[in-house]
Amino acid sequence: MGTPPFLISFLLLFSLSPPLSVSGNPELTALMELKASLDPQNARLTSWTVSGDLCGGSFEGVACNDKGQVVTLSLQGKRLSGELSPAIGGLKHLTGLYLHYNLLHGEIPREISALTELTDLYLNVNSFSGDIPPELGNLASLQVLQLCYNQFTGSIPTQLGSLKELTVLAMQSNQFTGAIPASLGDLGMLTRLDLSFNHLFGSIPTRLADAPLLEVLDVQNNTLSGNVSPALKRLAEGFQYKNNPGLCGVGYSALRDCSTLSDVIPNMPEPYGAGSPGLATRDIPETANVKLNCSQTRCSNSSKTPEASVVVAVIVVTIALSAMGILTFSQYRRRKQKLGSSCDISDNRVSTDQSVEGYRKNGSPLISLEYSNGWDPLADGRNLGGFSQEALQSFRFNLEEVESATQYFARKNLLGRSNFSAIYKGVLRDGSIVAIKSITKSSCKSEEAEFLKGLNILTSLRHENLVRLRGFCSSRGRGECFLIYDFIPNGNLLCYLDLKEGDNRVLEWNTRVSIIKGIAKGIEYLHGCTTTKPAVVHQNISAENVLIDMRFKPLLSDSGTHKLLTNDTVFSALKACAAMGYLAPEYTDTGRFTEKSDIYAFGVLILQILSGKRKITSSIRVAAESCRLPDFIDKNLNGRFSEFEAAKIAKVSLMCTHESPEKRPSMEAIIQDLADFTSCS
Repeated sequence: MGTPPFLISFLLLFSLSPPLSVSGNPELTALMELKASLDPQNARLTSWTVSGDLCGGSFEGVACNDKGQVVTLSLQGKRLSGELSPAIGGLKHLTGLYLHYNLLHGEIPREISALTELTDLYLNVNSFSGDIPPELGNLASLQVLQLCYNQFTGSIPTQLGSLKELTVLAMQSNQFTGAIPASLGDLGMLTRLDLSFNHLFGSIPTRLADAPLLEVLDVQNNTLSGNVSPALKRLAEGFQYKNNPGLCGVGYSALRDCSTLSDVIPNMPEPYGAGSPGLATRDIPETANVKLNCSQTRCSNSSKTPEASVVVAVIVVTIALSAMGILTFSQYRRRKQKLGSSCDISDNRVSTDQSVEGYRKNGSPLISLEYSNGWDPLADGRNLGGFSQEALQSFRFNLEEVESATQYFARKNLLGRSNFSAIYKGVLRDGSIVAIKSITKSSCKSEEAEFLKGLNILTSLRHENLVRLRGFCSSRGRGECFLIYDFIPNGNLLCYLDLKEGDNRVLEWNTRVSIIKGIAKGIEYLHGCTTTKPAVVHQNISAENVLIDMRFKPLLSDSGTHKLLTNDTVFSALKACAAMGYLAPEYTDTGRFTEKSDIYAFGVLILQILSGKRKITSSIRVAAESCRLPDFIDKNLNGRFSEFEAAKIAKVSLMCTHESPEKRPSMEAIIQDLADFTSCS
């Protein structure tokens, strides 16, 4: 018996229609379309199914609000290799879109402008290309826009100047051309603007200096030119402008004075104006911060009239006199501050105002304590020992940010654990990767004054061979405090010791020498005393606490951390230190750490790096003393090392590990010894 024709037609129609659950839920429809475009091979988003519970946890990376509306899409690092579909515009209530660290390509769909509630847009570290759609300027709620490390082209839309809530704009490492939009200076909430490593030309708009909260402006490695506004000097180290040969300005150490320029540089909207010879109107980028009195064929030269010259001269003289007065007053204040500052090593005092202000320039969150009662040294109304509540609020990490960064302390993000701490890998809202050290509250000092003193010291430490502290957070509910550091990708020095022959991690000789010198510079900085930091004894210098970055530069970790910990916690950490031979012999008699005990540990480190061994045996030490280089230099080098350098460095290590602390050299002397053989190698 055959099937009736009407039934065949019905079944065919049913099979071609979208499932009822999809067509009845526009957000589910949008997500299924997104899945098809983001993951065309259906290899990464297998949990996204038509029959799945959209807000019940079965859709990986999808989070909903209490109304059942999709509010965040967290798909970072999923190795997605497709494109971003226009269907993204169907998620009307989306507040966070996190697609960074993938392999996505194609252009940003203009439909994304429909996401009026979006606060975070992370598309960085992909292969997106094409122009930035001007419609992004319609995202009125946007706070963070991360587009860096892609292949975007074209100019930066002036419409981005309409994003009044924007705090971070990162567009570095693309292929943008044209000028920097002056409209970005209208962003009153902007703290960080990174346009480095592009092909931007023209001048730096003076209006950027008007952004009141701007802390970091990075325009390195472009083809910018023209006069740099003196107002940008307020950013200090936050203003990065290297590798733009056409820039000039007064008061910038790396820039030449504009008066020395012999020729007008083409394509320079500022400071050269309408009457500049050789500068056609068509050469001025459309987005530049320039107002010209021009018709279609020619520009007015009215500025060259005698009356205008007189007015300009009067204004210039007035500004110059004002600047001289301000400069004189500033120098007077600085002189008073220098006379009034002191460095007390024994008391470990540090100017908190200076250390906090230094971190303000970096735009990094610093401190957050969430105690509702009980131990809360940074609570409102307490004596903060120099910290102001306003400053603390400006650099706040809260528990939600820490939990989000670590994906709620997921086991896959756990990097290591000890008796009193654990270290997690995390990703902050701005896309930067961090290492978050969780310390049990019982291991932290309970005395508020001591805790604050330790925190002040930690925030004052800034050196190229120290791991940078990004922030601090404490949670009464979890019974933990958290230290947030820059993530260093190549692990610690232990990973490069006791390697088998042929291991590709074997360090070359020049790299070993560079690591030794870098560690020495870091220790020298810690032991030094300045107006912004006290002298600090590390107390736990070891191969485990020397991290190696992508360029094999060494960075000391846990510098000053003992200032936050109880004495029992510090003492418990000594067991591993003593077992590895880092503990200076005089500690058993005095029970005190000094700069000389740090130097002893550094000497042991040198022998480890030279020999490639974790355990320094008596035979290694005897060979070093006898200068029998082949007997203790790492065999994995296969003889490829400088005997002169090896002998010199071995001698330094032996001086550092002298049994008598008085006979050990200072770090300044060690630095000099390590520098002396550079020209002889």
